Amino acid sequence: MTVIHEINTLVWLGELSRRHGRRVTLGDVPGEVWDEVARPGVDTVWLMGVWERSPAGLRIALRDDNLLTSFIAALPDLTEADIAGSPYCVREYAVDASLGGPAGLAAARAQLAARGLRLILDYVPNHIAPDHPWLTGHPDRLIQGTPADLAREPDAYLEADDRIYARGRDPYFPPWPDVVQLNAFSDSLRTATVDTLVAIGDQADGVRCDMAMLLMNDIFARTWGEVAGPVPAEDFWPYVVPRVRARHPDLLLVAEAYWDLEGALQQQGFDHCYDKRLYDRLLHEDAGSVRAHLGADLAHQRGLVRFLENHDEPRAAATLPGARERAAAVTVATLPGATLWHEGQFEGRRVRLPVFLSRGPDEAPDETLRAFHARLLSAAAGVRRGDWRQSATVGWPDNDSHRGLLAWTWTDTDARHLVVVNHSDRPAQARLPLPWDELRGREHRLTDVLTDRTYDRDGDELTDPGLFVSLDAWDTHVLRVE
Repeated sequence: MTVIHEINTLVWLGELSRRHGRRVTLGDVPGEVWDEVARPGVDTVWLMGVWERSPAGLRIALRDDNLLTSFIAALPDLTEADIAGSPYCVREYAVDASLGGPAGLAAARAQLAARGLRLILDYVPNHIAPDHPWLTGHPDRLIQGTPADLAREPDAYLEADDRIYARGRDPYFPPWPDVVQLNAFSDSLRTATVDTLVAIGDQADGVRCDMAMLLMNDIFARTWGEVAGPVPAEDFWPYVVPRVRARHPDLLLVAEAYWDLEGALQQQGFDHCYDKRLYDRLLHEDAGSVRAHLGADLAHQRGLVRFLENHDEPRAAATLPGARERAAAVTVATLPGATLWHEGQFEGRRVRLPVFLSRGPDEAPDETLRAFHARLLSAAAGVRRGDWRQSATVGWPDNDSHRGLLAWTWTDTDARHLVVVNHSDRPAQARLPLPWDELRGREHRLTDVLTDRTYDRDGDELTDPGLFVSLDAWDTHVLRVE
């Protein structure tokens, strides 16, 4: 199952350059560093932010007081040289020369492939930079406005080359100041999207599509109305995806998705879609809510991306302190579907760095958390095999603490695993009837693969009334049944 490690490419290369006392680009990252990236349990690397950033977008960012305030909050010793502009304000889908250019990316991909890892890169389907060549060469691919629109909403429109263009947006937030809105209903844009994704597929093994739901016909029509033109008979992604797969049938397509549109985007061709609902429930809701979420169709769950942080979300170490973060990490690491880990998450970084910046603050690593994640990733690779099934937790009349427990099993031809997570702030006890009737009639050893603790239990008891489990608040078991 896919396990993705997201790396902020510009920041990472800067850290490597300072570590090695020389400028490091994608083409000359030392082999031992690639060995560090290829940690056990990870099979895919997302190099976030490799494309050419926009000088025009950078100038806009440097004038935005709200952005500058957020930059200083994350990096108190900020200098103007630390502001690189947004990697989602793309001027051209060409690897930035400062990162090593196309040759550097090809070398990085070869290094990853030699270690058995795939490479995925970003695509931003909703908007482009204000100095992108399409503003002059293909204005029909963009949402255009009028001088009256610009006068009425100067924050929502901009003027370029004697035309008025809409700034990029989603329907629930103000427009983004540094980007121009593409028109999902434009035939020319749809063709160009296919061409761009094919070109990215020539350079990588997968693509993460930013805010993919914004291009869906119904969402786009609600956002832009008549200004976008007639609604096409075919939706955006069902037009694009088959044409891309005709050239790259094995290209991994990952959608950033919100608003419970993950299932729809899976149906429209994406392999995996963000599971933001699980993220929210792990942070803000109880075990019953998480359990209900995990009751979804298994095929749907296999197409989800489970995560606790990424470049858009706060750091897990800041929002889920101590044992609670470890419990949530065990949850996302052992569920069906893809898992996304963010650079710095393993060692407990607490500062969410704005993507505009090329340098992050110095943060002392949490070595205990680093060791925990190393063990978890390696163990999860052996756990997530075969058939997954959510398990019932059984309590008794004077003790309802079992409601705080989450549990599931993985069953393969040569392995059985049970995962139990106390998703609550109090101790919890339960019986867990295990689904393996073949356990009956003899004793079995249960080994917690995260702690190496062992428990010998009678097979008849394991199946009925079930394994007795007692866990402290936010504690876990990841048990191999032998």
